[in-house]
Amino acid sequence: MRLSVLDQSPIISGHTPKEAIEETLKLARTAEKLGYSRYWLAEHHAIGALADPCPEILLARMGAETSTMRIGTGGVLLPYYSAFKVAEIFRMLEALYPGRIDLGIGRAPGGDGRTAQAVGGGKFPDADRFPEQVWELVGHLDGTLPDDHPYKTVRAMPEVPTAPEVWLLGSSDYSGLLSAQLGLRFAFAHFINAHGGDAVMRAYRERFQPSIREKKPHTITCVFVICAKTDDEAERLARAIDLRRLHMAQGIDSPVPTLAEAERHRFTPQEQAYIDSQRPRAVIGGPRKCHDELVQLAERYCADELMVLTITGDYASRLESYERLADAFGIEKQAGE
Repeated sequence: MRLSVLDQSPIISGHTPKEAIEETLKLARTAEKLGYSRYWLAEHHAIGALADPCPEILLARMGAETSTMRIGTGGVLLPYYSAFKVAEIFRMLEALYPGRIDLGIGRAPGGDGRTAQAVGGGKFPDADRFPEQVWELVGHLDGTLPDDHPYKTVRAMPEVPTAPEVWLLGSSDYSGLLSAQLGLRFAFAHFINAHGGDAVMRAYRERFQPSIREKKPHTITCVFVICAKTDDEAERLARAIDLRRLHMAQGIDSPVPTLAEAERHRFTPQEQAYIDSQRPRAVIGGPRKCHDELVQLAERYCADELMVLTITGDYASRLESYERLADAFGIEKQAGE
């Protein structure tokens, strides 16, 4: 089973956004050494716990920090932007790091309504045009816009012989069916929606229409994971993310709590019930438990690849979780490491 990383660049209480970005780069270097297949950066806006509003910029730096692992976005929130401009950005990234760039595309706002209007220049991003935007973006990347398209003769520079992989991201059947229709790769966000993803994946595979880009369907399932030395230790670490999710539900905009902060919090029965309702989105345990549950999940989703998102109350245990998971799956470290 191929393993990859999704990183939201979490800002942990007591740390600065700059430190969060530095930890992202450190984790990327480690992930490559451990043998992870790809590393994606997420786009979020005006959220106190997440440091990266512009993954395409951080991606340019990450390419220089790594050499073999595929790197990309998970994802660019396309309704905010010009399809042509996104094509230019990712052609530049492909020119810098040929054969290593993934363009993951989402349609969610990545923040609250007021923030979305600010990012959108005073207008809330209109996702109604999302299918057309995706089609235009791929057309700009591949030079396949029809002759009657108004931008057919506009050249997306730099013109390079390779193009990034294009993935649509989603947590419902919308992007899955659009991916199938356009013949693109599809990544399902189990860490957002733990229910019905297997049916979405089956529908994508059944309805997939081969394209110039892809002759067959390709899938990723993205899962939240905390892997520790023992099941009990993983559960203890998970208290920080439990409190973080509670804060999100309560509209509290703050950094990710530390484990010490989480352990001081006394959850009410109602709060605990909410936390328990969120646990199906995550795999939490020791290496054997995480391995077995992830394998079962991959089989249920018919996933070609698993992408892991890990956030804890400190950066050391986050990194250790990825190390233990890589060992549990036996993915190969780079030679000399």
